[in-house]
Amino acid sequence: MKPVVVVGSYLTAVMMRVDRLPRTGETVVGSMYRRVPGGKGSNQAVAVGRLGGKASIVSCVGSDEDGDQALAMWLREGVDTGQVKRSPRHTGLGFVIVDCEGANSIAIVPGASWDLGPPDIDRAAETIARSGTMLMQLEVPPETVAAARRSAKEHGLTVILNPAPPGGGVTDLTGVDIVTPNEEEFRALTGGADFEQGARALLAKGASAVVVTLGSRGARVMTQGDSYSVPAPSVKAVDSTGCGDAFNAALAVALSEGEPLRQAVRFANYAGALCATKDEAVAAIPRRREVDGFLRSDLLE
Repeated sequence: MKPVVVVGSYLTAVMMRVDRLPRTGETVVGSMYRRVPGGKGSNQAVAVGRLGGKASIVSCVGSDEDGDQALAMWLREGVDTGQVKRSPRHTGLGFVIVDCEGANSIAIVPGASWDLGPPDIDRAAETIARSGTMLMQLEVPPETVAAARRSAKEHGLTVILNPAPPGGGVTDLTGVDIVTPNEEEFRALTGGADFEQGARALLAKGASAVVVTLGSRGARVMTQGDSYSVPAPSVKAVDSTGCGDAFNAALAVALSEGEPLRQAVRFANYAGALCATKDEAVAAIPRRREVDGFLRSDLLE
């Protein structure tokens, strides 16, 4: 199995737990606060490794303590950091509020992540060339995402674009094999269209397959020749932060192992569901033996 290269961000996540998410103009009192590693690119790279793949990351962090901590974590997790740049700007920050049902609201300040540019993609050409799959998100500049997509297709990689956060300027999906929005991101990409109409519009933009993640309701999939749903297992959600990252990483690993798309989405649903049963993003990302065990136990019931 060839490695998965992740092009994306590292953010230090500032987390707070509250009874319920605040409404506009409202202040609520939290019961927990801590700083933890985050960022969609980093989370997905860590998850690839934990789920049985080999991950490398193309990213940019600050020349500060948070950047040092990012590199140390990737080293512990076995992520190849040969294409990580250091910037004089501060490492990116994410502010995460989680309610008692596990739902969250997130705001980010990209910081150094926004200093990852097309020249950094060019410098990563060797790393990209020896990979089989590329995972991308939208927490780095749009021109960097476009350059990474072009490089991936030049080298024959499978490209998975997780269009998060929404509003990242995705107008062309040429060369994207699978686009994986959640419901909110899907609405942003399609102007609120229903699944059938919206997915067809994304396929017309160049994607080969659309996989919309629906949380506890699993995922909806549309390709040029098929449309179907893949259910998710039932779990007690504690914190949904990072579930999408676990899903995308699991999807990349399963496809890298030669699984058909439907089976890969099922594996990804189980990884995402397990992630929801624990606090935080990185701490909650499951390992391969956990996901495989969960799948086996569900089949036996």
